[in-house]
Amino acid sequence: MSKRVLHVVTNVAHYADPSEPTGLWLSELTHAWDVFAAKGYEQRIVSPKGGASPLEPRALKWPLLDASARAWLADEGRMALLASTARPDGIDPADYDAIYFTGGHAVMWDFPDSEGLQRITQAIWERGGIVSSVCHGYCGLLNTTLADGTPLVAGRRVTGFSWTEEVLAGVAKKMPYNAEEEMKRRGSRYEKALLPFAPHVVADGRLVTGQNPFSAKATARKVAALL
Repeated sequence: MSKRVLHVVTNVAHYADPSEPTGLWLSELTHAWDVFAAKGYEQRIVSPKGGASPLEPRALKWPLLDASARAWLADEGRMALLASTARPDGIDPADYDAIYFTGGHAVMWDFPDSEGLQRITQAIWERGGIVSSVCHGYCGLLNTTLADGTPLVAGRRVTGFSWTEEVLAGVAKKMPYNAEEEMKRRGSRYEKALLPFAPHVVADGRLVTGQNPFSAKATARKVAALL
């Protein structure tokens, strides 16, 4: 029986200012999807509200739009998956061996307070599954607790998009909060690469996190190795 992976994507289409679009950073999904597909894993996509997941425009421009993302954009079947993602209440966590939170700045608004995603994540973790994220996807782990009420990330090594990277990307002033600092406040042992935007993956047991968009493939490979 093949392994099953649940991908999490955003429903948010813009920053606080509706005139400034954002959304899913597509390659963070496609790079992982390609790795898992090569392993023969079954994959499904969920979002906080279900339905459409908008795409981050900046991720669709050269040189960030690579072959993996271009292939997805050209595939009507795969684009349809992002037009009709599952709702959390339609997901049975027992069906999945791993959950993988994708990024894009949009997730900072709808991932942290999704009780449905928290329920799924807690259940997968507590039955021995893998919890993983890349880039801003770690915002989906900020408020996830274990059955005893402690934060899932407390005392565990994690990484995710750093504040330095926010500043260098020119978007720090648009952020609703400092994700790196919020992760530290939950008691996590946050780490980052010496160089901004360098691929970096941290694995603490069954918790696997990647720092930025360029870490998606390596994050997925680590998840696959654990599976």
